[in-house]
Amino acid sequence: MRDKLKTYVGIDKDRFGGMTSTGNIIRDAWVFGVIPETETCAGWSVSGIEDLYNKVTMAWEPYGHLVSKLPPELRQRHQRIYSDAVRRAREEGWDPELGDED
Repeated sequence: MRDKLKTYVGIDKDRFGGMTSTGNIIRDAWVFGVIPETETCAGWSVSGIEDLYNKVTMAWEPYGHLVSKLPPELRQRHQRIYSDAVRRAREEGWDPELGDED
């Protein structure tokens, strides 16, 4: 029951700039315009994030979940959003070579 009361801290306050599975869902939602890029999802419930995940999954389906199959406009937006995220995360100490246990 306690888990249902948990809320997300927001991609801007998430570990290493949101380089988490939830952060990926949010960035993909930005790419597809499911939510505005100003939406951090702070305070969202687990069910709200799950609903966002479902919407993002549906948005990816026509492209086989592959960036290479995105139309140019979406591919460019994806590149910008993810490049910015990686840069910020590295500034915060994120190392893509380290796993969650490191």
